[in-house]
Amino acid sequence: MTVSIPCTVADGAVLPDYKTAGAAGADVCAFLDEPVTIAPLQRAMIPTGLSFAIPAGYEIQVRPRSGLAAKNGITCLNTPGTIDSDYRGEVKVILINLGQEPFTVRNGDRIAQLVVAPVTRGAFRPVVALDETARGDGGFGSTGVGGN
Repeated sequence: MTVSIPCTVADGAVLPDYKTAGAAGADVCAFLDEPVTIAPLQRAMIPTGLSFAIPAGYEIQVRPRSGLAAKNGITCLNTPGTIDSDYRGEVKVILINLGQEPFTVRNGDRIAQLVVAPVTRGAFRPVVALDETARGDGGFGSTGVGGN
């Protein structure tokens, strides 16, 4: 299924692009006047030069690129980031360097991927108690680690 996403593109910015026929995410590129170097354990907000008019009932999720993560330790904070359908500002990507070496982002570098997804809204309602389950309130590793 394809959803039409109107997009303003700053002069010189690059439209998101699906690199293969089966890709779920479209690569998004940095839009920089000069390179940005991110030191280990530091973060930077990288502009894209893009703004979207996402149709109601959809969001765009900002996700890391696996190659940047595996090779350089570069990932996105707030992952997946959500771009709401009523946001009209420039999309910026929060990158963090979890690697051992400084990493330089240059204009046009593919820095993240965008996934268009339908949104289901919940109707939250207060109750006095919740139904019981075998897991109960156990969380954060309560089901164990490993295959047993």
